[in-house]
Amino acid sequence: MTDPSDAPDASDASDDNWLLDEDDESGAGANAAPIDQRLWRVLIVDDDVDVHAVTRLALRNVAFKGRELELFSAYSGAEGFRILRDTPDIALVLLDVVMETDDAGLILARRIREELNNHLVRVVLRTGQPGQAPEQRVIIEYDINDYKAKTELTTQKLFTTVISALRAYESLMMLERSRIGLGKILAGATNLYQVHSLREFASGVLNQVSAILDVGADGVLCVMSAVSGPTVVAATGHYSALADSEALPPDHPLMPAIAKAFREKQSQFEHPANVLYIHTQEERQLCISVTPPWPLAPIQRDLLEVFCQRIAAAFDNLYMFGQLRRAQEATVVALADLAEFRDHGTGGHVRRVQDLSSRIAQRMKQRGVDDPGLSPQLLEMIGLASILHDVGKVSTPDQVLLKPAAHTPEERRVMQTHAQIGRAILERAASMVDGVSYLTYGAQIAGAHHEHFDGAGYPEGLSGRSIPLAARIVAVVDVFDALLHRRPYKEPWPYPDVVSYIAARSGTQFDPEVVAALLEIIESGPPMQADADDN
Repeated sequence: MTDPSDAPDASDASDDNWLLDEDDESGAGANAAPIDQRLWRVLIVDDDVDVHAVTRLALRNVAFKGRELELFSAYSGAEGFRILRDTPDIALVLLDVVMETDDAGLILARRIREELNNHLVRVVLRTGQPGQAPEQRVIIEYDINDYKAKTELTTQKLFTTVISALRAYESLMMLERSRIGLGKILAGATNLYQVHSLREFASGVLNQVSAILDVGADGVLCVMSAVSGPTVVAATGHYSALADSEALPPDHPLMPAIAKAFREKQSQFEHPANVLYIHTQEERQLCISVTPPWPLAPIQRDLLEVFCQRIAAAFDNLYMFGQLRRAQEATVVALADLAEFRDHGTGGHVRRVQDLSSRIAQRMKQRGVDDPGLSPQLLEMIGLASILHDVGKVSTPDQVLLKPAAHTPEERRVMQTHAQIGRAILERAASMVDGVSYLTYGAQIAGAHHEHFDGAGYPEGLSGRSIPLAARIVAVVDVFDALLHRRPYKEPWPYPDVVSYIAARSGTQFDPEVVAALLEIIESGPPMQADADDN
């Protein structure tokens, strides 16, 4: 808030010798180079216009750690409360006691702590009538940080009081940021284990670093060491344009600091370029660069170094997670290949089932289908799990499996056992893995993809949603693809006939929601009727 238009000129303040009876030494540090462009916010609360004027005059050249003062004025306790409520980061309140009431300043001091819950701002009580608010009682009963009689506040003493208050405020802010930062490190380290790709992981790291430093839109950049130079893994804020780049441009302003970090294998804090170096046990080298508008305080550097240690461990765990995941996927593919190896006529059937099953699940999600089985795990895993639907055929005799003509009733009974056998094999394997896995869904699909929505299928005669959703999806896709492609016992059906067949059995053999999703997907054009593998 600005001063009133009738605020006196500095020349009119000569009578206020309580502020100006010593040499003005407040300029100490005023010529220091501006390190941090933010200003220290100080609120003057006093009903005397002259007090505002002379206080501004006395503090006109004061700077602390290269940061000048931004002075706000309030002329009543109520007005001071509004400014404190609406203005963030006020570091110091110079507060008069007697204003609109004899205890207006004391009431405001209590409201600051209790109503605004602001325990960081420093409150210095100034009074011209110390007898009305005895110092001992005020210090004990009110959460204030200093008590000064106006008659004792010379310019030098005011300077000392202000600098001491700002130093205390800065220390409290560092402690508060440390507390918040450590909380975010703990929360962030937990969140970082929940992503599965390097770029998603790096983006999560950048978000956590931004939160710890409170850099906001200034942005953070993550690069990885490579033979060809630093490669961009993730970027935020004004670095976002680099997110799609393979390599960091050689002439990028951050390149010297990043190259130095990789070369010396340690973090670099050379404002404005701050580069955090991360070296993992898997021999990955990464740098996270952040350029806040002010130099990082030592406590912020320490917090970031702690966080980098957690990031390095998380990167290693992410790598191990990826390896285990790929091993599981390889096992699933090997099982599917084993089943397909015996059934030569299916060609690329399992790969087509994989693709279409995943697309149908995603489309059902987009259509807002309300099915408890439509979980994030199913959306992620159904594609690969679907290729296990016929793994039980490894137990089917060749004379039945490869018969080029219709099966007898007994042969059909033997063929149908592949569903139970496949489920038993996969359930046994799934029991060796904690939680939900590809094998979990594979067992559901293998055992129930021949069940019918109306209960007329096999092996257990399940109906409706008692059939696992993964199996209901693969049931449609398996028949759709089998009809479209050549088998030892049949030629491909015409595409319109296949669509009519599937649509006609919606609600009886097939789940209507799955059929609706399939029909929406194929509206853009029919899939290929044959692959080279089918010939």
